[in-house]
Amino acid sequence: MCVTLIGGMDRLKQDYIAAAREGGATLKCISRNERNFTDKIGNPDAIIVFTNKVSHEARRKALEHARSRRIPIHMVHSCGVSSLRECLSAQRA
Repeated sequence: MCVTLIGGMDRLKQDYIAAAREGGATLKCISRNERNFTDKIGNPDAIIVFTNKVSHEARRKALEHARSRRIPIHMVHSCGVSSLRECLSAQRA
């Protein structure tokens, strides 16, 4: 399973990737709204957005991208590793 994470803390990037690997998923992290943002999202199996650490514009672009490609999207306010684990387990269920 391939998941794209939008938002979160840069210093926790390696922890996010390790937690996803433990859960049997590969993770792509995008920490903020960048040039070619929607191209960087790609076509994953799911998108997780940590809403407290990302701009409104990045959230809106991610939502539009997910809807246009029928990708499940999870919006989570907190940006901890445990929040990521919960989203990944919900996605597998």
